[in-house]
Amino acid sequence: MDRQPTAEKPLNGWRVLVPRGGKWGDGVAATLRGYGALPVIAPMINFAAADNEAELGDALRDLQSGSFDWIVITSATTVDVLMSQSVTIPGSTKIAAVGETTGAALALAGYPVDYVPELDNSARGLVKEWPKSDISGRVLIPQSDIAEPTLVSGLQDLGLNVKFVSAYRTVGVDVSEQVRQDVESGRIGAILVTSGSVARQIAAQLAPLPAETLVACIGPRTAYDARAAGLTVHLIAESRSATSLVEALVEHVRHPDARDDLDD
Repeated sequence: MDRQPTAEKPLNGWRVLVPRGGKWGDGVAATLRGYGALPVIAPMINFAAADNEAELGDALRDLQSGSFDWIVITSATTVDVLMSQSVTIPGSTKIAAVGETTGAALALAGYPVDYVPELDNSARGLVKEWPKSDISGRVLIPQSDIAEPTLVSGLQDLGLNVKFVSAYRTVGVDVSEQVRQDVESGRIGAILVTSGSVARQIAAQLAPLPAETLVACIGPRTAYDARAAGLTVHLIAESRSATSLVEALVEHVRHPDARDDLDD
């Protein structure tokens, strides 16, 4: 790979695998190009309708009737589900978002957000920072079918009456043979890991990765999941945002002498 970084283009010549498509993938690709990188968009997960159509429908009807004091949203995909079902959230129901990105998706869809954790945009952070004045009532948590129980169990431990419902299924997507070859040969210099689901797909489809391929994770929880999947983690973004993830990669490349192997 011909890398000739400059102050303005520190990622010049770097091929970076972006494992998500859509607006998110396009936005990250544009940011990477601004730093001189060559993004390779190869979505590795997709979302499908939940198998529990009746249960989901009942939960959303209860939500609209005002049966829940809170609804907790953990992804923009859940926002898409709410919009596709034309769900109206009553004013008596408060809305919590796991992070700023999800909060922005809710706001864009016209759903006002009442609570976003300030310090840690994760399920653990949401539980830890949950408003102490609101530890009562019923909470609806519509998530992926493979969501970990961290959020549900954490809010239950606080004393809340929690209802989990699968809102969608997360499914793996096979990358092309060309992408596999580019990763195997080392032509892909860095891989962005945006979730545990993505980490598991990378491990299943692309491992073992070349030793020189950087693995960049969007946050500590994703880094934990990546290691659990058998990946070596080289850098972790300070916050769970696309901007922070790309900036972490840029900083890592700009200051090679400061690199630490996070799995040592």
